[in-house]
Amino acid sequence: MFNQLTEKFGVIFKKLSGRGKLTEENVREALAEVRRALLEADVNYKVVKDFLADVETKALGAEVLSSIQPGQLFVKIVYDSLVELLGKNAELIKTAGAPPTMIMAVGLQGSGKTTFCGKLALQYKNKGKRVWLAACDTQRPAAREQLKILGDSVGVKTHLAGEDAVAGALEARQRSLEDGADFLIIDTAGRLHIDEELMNELAKMKTKLKPTEILLVLDAMTGQDAVNVATQFHQKLGLDGLVLTKLDGDARGGAALSVRKVTGVPIKLAGVGEKLADLEPFYPDRMASRILGMGDIVGLVEKAQEAFSQEKAEELAERLRKKSFTLEDFRQQLLEVKKMGPLDSLAGKLPAAFSRGMEAGFDENGLKHTEAMLSSMTPTEREKPHIIDGSRRRRIAKGSGTSVQEVNQLLRQFEQMAKMMKSVSKMGKFKADLLGRLGRF
Repeated sequence: MFNQLTEKFGVIFKKLSGRGKLTEENVREALAEVRRALLEADVNYKVVKDFLADVETKALGAEVLSSIQPGQLFVKIVYDSLVELLGKNAELIKTAGAPPTMIMAVGLQGSGKTTFCGKLALQYKNKGKRVWLAACDTQRPAAREQLKILGDSVGVKTHLAGEDAVAGALEARQRSLEDGADFLIIDTAGRLHIDEELMNELAKMKTKLKPTEILLVLDAMTGQDAVNVATQFHQKLGLDGLVLTKLDGDARGGAALSVRKVTGVPIKLAGVGEKLADLEPFYPDRMASRILGMGDIVGLVEKAQEAFSQEKAEELAERLRKKSFTLEDFRQQLLEVKKMGPLDSLAGKLPAAFSRGMEAGFDENGLKHTEAMLSSMTPTEREKPHIIDGSRRRRIAKGSGTSVQEVNQLLRQFEQMAKMMKSVSKMGKFKADLLGRLGRF
């Protein structure tokens, strides 16, 4: 989402770092460009004004102006100010003293509210929690049925409200309590715009249900309107947190940088894809790092830890020690990488220079072609690549829908990788080198 903003920040910082010394003049020139970049990203004007004032005060301090590395200090100042703008620490959903913890999801139609409820249910279920869903959106056609399907797909129970949404929520609370549920996630009605009827129903539900938390689900691609929506919901209901969906989209991203500052409500979760597993905690420091082109290496490592089997990793490490890395090993590693999610999502967590390299040389189609070629080989060919002669290469190309040239390229690149792998003895270093090498396929 922040690609354009990241590129513009990169140009600004590069220009400033080329200066031997920071002066008030070149700092203000840089700030003017930062201002333009933020406004073009659809960041709220008042937020931009306060942000620049904060950066300018810090950047024009004596310590910065006299520093031997003024450009780097300026980047650090912008980073710290971005973290403050987004909310210093990650805010997790609190739990009730006595179960079930009730989370009431509110928002306008089209924000991804119902899908978010399914994603959150899956997260808690994967943590071993007993979860119930309450389908209380009585306005949108088939909304209750949609949530029921999502609940079934993740293996949690769903209570379908009748025509009275508030009564349905109370029934869901009672049923989930009797079932010993840890969490009850309530999907509520939305509208295409905020109106009095909607707010009255939600306010009544809050009064009767007394939810542990009320989360507003916002479409990050709606720009400044998301700020207005959040402000009105907060004034009427008293929000506990915000959820930004579609952060994997190609919008300018101004809402994400504005909404927390304007409302004072923390961003707690972020939807980063269409799959039910694509829901992440919102870490302000990591997001600031990504916006400035420094990536989110911690997040990438966490993804890898979730996807990579420790047992398989140890087996592969042993094979490397014995210098027996094969195409079958490589195929298994590709399958492990696929578990980490879409490549564009992974690229977004890498520093800008590396992510651009991935985008240029390692796209989803490239991964599919590589996997197809490996799958078209026999087990013996994957274990003994040296037996793949011309006729075998033609068969592999035909079976995978690729060309002989692509098969040749894969084998050449594998030979290079195998040589590198033979020199690696520690698994930690292997994973880092492997991910880097994969970027060339």
